[in-house]
Amino acid sequence: MTPFAIAGVQMYVNALQPNVDGMIQRLDILMARFPWTQMVLFSELAPFGPLDRFALPPENETIEQFQAAARRHRVWLIPGSMFLKHPEDGRVYNTSVVINPEGEVVRRYAKMFPFRPYEAGIAAGNEFCIFDVPDVGRFGLSICYDMWFPETTRQLTSQGVEVLLHPVLTGTTDRDAELAIARATAAQFQCYIFDVNGLGAGGVGKSCVVDPTSMVLHQSAGQEDMFPIEIDLNMVRRQRETGMKGLGQLLKSFRDRPTDFPVYDRDSGADAFLHTLGPLEVPQQGSRAGLHVDVPAQQVPAEIPAYKGKNGFPPEPLASATAGTAPEVAQTPAPAAPAAAMPDPQTTPETPGQNDNTSG
Repeated sequence: MTPFAIAGVQMYVNALQPNVDGMIQRLDILMARFPWTQMVLFSELAPFGPLDRFALPPENETIEQFQAAARRHRVWLIPGSMFLKHPEDGRVYNTSVVINPEGEVVRRYAKMFPFRPYEAGIAAGNEFCIFDVPDVGRFGLSICYDMWFPETTRQLTSQGVEVLLHPVLTGTTDRDAELAIARATAAQFQCYIFDVNGLGAGGVGKSCVVDPTSMVLHQSAGQEDMFPIEIDLNMVRRQRETGMKGLGQLLKSFRDRPTDFPVYDRDSGADAFLHTLGPLEVPQQGSRAGLHVDVPAQQVPAEIPAYKGKNGFPPEPLASATAGTAPEVAQTPAPAAPAAAMPDPQTTPETPGQNDNTSG
C-alpha cells in the first residue's frame, strides 16, 4: 500500500478583492483539523478571481506568501491558479504553481486550453506539468477546460502520471457534464482525479474526487468544503497491470495499438470537416454561431476530400452491399397448432319427472 493524503478546498471566491488571506486562513484551519494531510489543492483562479486585470508578474509577493504557508505546514501546496503576465511580451497566462513542503516552487503550469472564445486575451501554454512526490508517486496538473481534451491526460498518463490534480472554475450550466468527464477520465486513464471547484465568482462547487475505477470517493455540494482523502497509489499500479476490476487494460491496449490517428497530423486532410465549422467566437442573439446549419445532418460538404490513408488509397469497397454477410435464410412460417378439442360434456340421462316442479 502506498497511502497519500490530499485535501481539496472548495471556498467562496471574490472577484473584486484578493482572496489570498482567506486561502491561507483556511489552510491553517485544515491543517489544525486534519494534520495528516500531505497535499492541498485550491480551485482555479482562487487567489484573485476570474478578472485578468489583476494579473501579476511571474515573481510576486503572493507566491511568496503561499511558499511560506507550505513551509510552515510542511505540505505540498497547489494554490489554484492566477493570471501571470509575461515580462517580455506582456501576454497573460492562467498559471498554477506547485510548491513542495520546503516552500520551493518546483513546477509552473500555464493552462493549455483557455475557455475560448469566452477567455479571449488569455494566452495558451504549451508545456505539460509532471512532478514526483518522493517515495509516493507521479502527479500531473491540468486546469479546468484542459480535461475536456483527452489528449492532455493521454500525454500525462503516458508519462506515468498516477494522480491528476484538476483545479477548475466552472460556474456555468455545463458543470454536470464536467463531472461526467472527470469520472470518464479516471476510468479511461486508470488514475485518481482531484477536481476542485470554487464558489461565488469561483464557480458552483460540486468538487469531486474519483478513483481509477470511476468511483466517486467524495462529492461536495454548494457550500464551503474541506475534504482530505487518503488514496492508495498501489491501486493505480495494480489496475494498470491487470485491468480495471480485472477487465480493460487500457494503457497497455493503447500502447499496443495497430493504428495511428491521422486526425493529429495537420497535413493529412483528415480534419478537413473541422475547417467548415466557422470561426471560434461568442454567439450573439439570433446568430447561428458560425455553424453550417444549411448542411443536412450527417452530410459532409462535397468539396472536402475524403482521407485516403497513409498509402493514398481508400479502403477497397465490398463487392456488394451484402457482401461478407451471411445469406438470409427464408423463414417458412410454422403451421399453426390445431385447436385443442373440446371434450364432450358428460350427460346423464334424465329421469322423467326428475326436474319437473309441477304436480299432477
